[in-house]
Formats: sequence, structure tokens, C-alpha cells
Amino acid sequence: MEKEAKRVLETVRREKISFIRLQFTDIFGIPKNVEIPARQLEGVLEGGIAFDGSSIEGFVRISESDMYLKPDPATFAIHPWSLDGEDGRTARILCDVVRPDGSPFEGDPRYVLKRAVAEAQREGVTMYAGAEAEFFLFRRDPNGTPCLELHDKGGYFDLDPLDRGEEARKAIVEALEKMGFDVEAAHHEVAPSQHEIDFRYSDALRTADNIVTFKYVVKRIALRYGLHATFMPKPIAGINGSGMHTHLSLFRDGKNAFYDPEAPYNLSEVARGFLAGIIEHIGAITALANPLINSYKRLVPGYEAPVNISWARINRSALIRVPASNTPETSTRMELRSPDPSANPYLLYAAVLMSGLDGIRRGLTPPEPVEENIYELSEHERLEREIATLPGDLGEALEALERDEVVRQALGEHVLERYLTAKRRELQEYRVAVSPWEIERYLEVY
Repeated sequence: MEKEAKRVLETVRREKISFIRLQFTDIFGIPKNVEIPARQLEGVLEGGIAFDGSSIEGFVRISESDMYLKPDPATFAIHPWSLDGEDGRTARILCDVVRPDGSPFEGDPRYVLKRAVAEAQREGVTMYAGAEAEFFLFRRDPNGTPCLELHDKGGYFDLDPLDRGEEARKAIVEALEKMGFDVEAAHHEVAPSQHEIDFRYSDALRTADNIVTFKYVVKRIALRYGLHATFMPKPIAGINGSGMHTHLSLFRDGKNAFYDPEAPYNLSEVARGFLAGIIEHIGAITALANPLINSYKRLVPGYEAPVNISWARINRSALIRVPASNTPETSTRMELRSPDPSANPYLLYAAVLMSGLDGIRRGLTPPEPVEENIYELSEHERLEREIATLPGDLGEALEALERDEVVRQALGEHVLERYLTAKRRELQEYRVAVSPWEIERYLEVY
């Protein structure tokens, strides 16, 4: 047995862990798990554990349902809220999904990203990512059901008493740090009841793992405070939605491949190619970065979310920003501002990585930066400067995804086919649903 697995078993014995949750995600990034007694862990680490893949969204048909979970010992973490529990301590391990013969399952989102990471490593580069996932804390009704009642009326960087979520947010940070996160900042966001907790960047796979864990911990701790945490992009009209700004960089031989001290913005040719590749494929990326019908109610002018396809340094209306840094040699990076926290980070990062590599391979050049507020430009000025817009709805984004060969290959045909099918079914259900807005607008008038 490998060294990491032995370390996990020793920790389980020393900390008197009673149960292990084996976690993975479906193609939408929704966490799934099976719980085992800790005494079963050694056997599962060696041989995996079987489950019915046909019951998981986007996996396989009933006729080929046998799948196995293969734990990744490096992701072992103890659930801190269980340490004082009377029902036994619990820990979790993230898993890869494999077929009965041990080969990777092409429908596993984590494998999709691992495959992209491996391709990048063959070219000598590693992508690092840092995510800023925003969320809302809403109250629950007397029955404990989540509702849209705001928990506070605070704004950006407010504190108690305007920020009523301080205690829950502090508890979330403490739980994350006990699970191995390096939390950098936590604060109230712009909208009432909206919050952000930032944790240190890492390689793409670990950051994607961390996002899945982060969302679970936020929801779990919020429940303890009688609140509902949601990563829905736009739960309330008229106020800012929740984004997941993503900072990206490439490293080669331990050095930042994006940095060139002699170039404008300190962006190397590698960085410019990577940036151009994201812009080239942003339509398809949007289907993954903004995967819900609701996502496109955030991507509208006036609420700090990007709509136009452009890049800049100081312009926060741009799709991609190159943040200034006092340590540019190590921290030159780009910030993709369109993703929202409903995205499956494994699929999103795989698409972004392969799009960026495509730009580098083809020697693509990004357009000129746009430092003005794009929302103040006239339609004629935007056309003159060839500033295009992001897809206006999920349907447009799915069409772009279907046409894009690079992102198609990043996902693989298995994930692509099932993702498109599920999302188009979602669109059809939305089209035939009658919304409260329609009732209010039309019922009496017509």
C-alpha cells in the first residue's frame, strides 16, 4: 500500500474516526457520497467500492451500470463539526470513478480535468487557479424550508450589526482551515446577505477539489446557524448576483510563464496566447462557466458582471482582467470574471486550460485592451472596436459548445453528449413553465 494511504489509515486510528464518506460529483458538480465504517477503509483503499453508475446524472445506462469509487488518499480530511459529536467522528475522501477493470471512467468530471492537466504537463506547464466564490445566506421559514428572506442589509465590507452573517462566516472559515484550507480573507459582499471567502490558489485539480469542498462546508455550517447558503447565481432580481471570479496562471520549471518584465502589462507571449485562446473559445466556455438558465440573469449590464468580450487591467467591466501586482514575477495572472459558482469546476477548468493551450499552440493574439467602461460606449463604438458579447442565454451557449472542437475534445464525447442532453431538457422544462412574473403581468390584463 502506498505511503499516503498508510498515513490516512494511521490518522483514522489515532483520531478515532468512525465513518468515512467517499465523495465524488456528477457532471453538474453536485456532490455525491457513500458512507462506510472506518474498519472498511483499508480494503476500499486497495480495491475501491462498487456503486450503481446508472443512478448518477450523466454517467451510464442501466446496461453498463457497474462502477467503482477509487479513493484519492491525498484528499483525506476530517469533518471538524463531527469532532464533538456523539454519533462518531467522520472524515471524507474524494474519489475518482473507474470501471470494473480499473480504467478511468470517461464520464467522471474529475478525470476530465486530470486528463487536461496531464496534457498540459506533457507540454511542460502547470495551470494554477484561484477562485472567489460568492454566496448568499438566507433565512429559513418556521418549517426549516429555505426561503428568500434576507438575513441582513449589509453591503461591501460592512460589519456587525449591518453584517448579520459574521458569526456563521467565522465558523465557516474555522471549519475550512481545520480541513486544510489556507483562507486569505472573508467579508460581506456588495448585495445584502451576500458573502465571499477567499482561499489560497493551487494547481487546477486541487482548486477544483477545494471548490467542491468549500460549497459543501458553507452549506453545512449555514444549516447549523438556521440559515440556507445558496450558490445560485441570481436569486433576487435588482441586486448583484454571485460570481466565481477565477485567477489563472501557468508555471513552467517553477517559474511564472505569464511574466515578461519587458512586455506591456508584463504579459509574456505565452500569457497573450493563453488569453487569446480563452477569448477565442469563450462562447463554449460560457456553457460550463454559466451552466444554469438563471446564470444569464446575472450576466446583464449594471451589476458588476461582464457582458462584453474584452480584457483590460483596471477595467472591472471587462471579461478578463490582468490585476496589478507588487510582485509581478510570481503573481502575474489573469482574472476570468464571467464564471458563477454553480459551475462544475472540473469541467470549467478543463475547458479553460485546453482553450488557453490552443491559443498558445496557434500563436493567437488577443485584441487590444479596453480600459474604458464598456457600458458607456455606444453600440457603434463597440462594433467599431469589434467588442462582441457573451451568449445571451443558456441556449446560445450550448450551441457555441456544440460547435467548438477544442472544448468538445476537452470534455470528451461522453460528457459532452450527456451535458448537452441534460441542459437542453432543462431548457425545454423552462420554456413550458409558467412563472409568477407571467401571472402578475398577464392574468388580469388579458
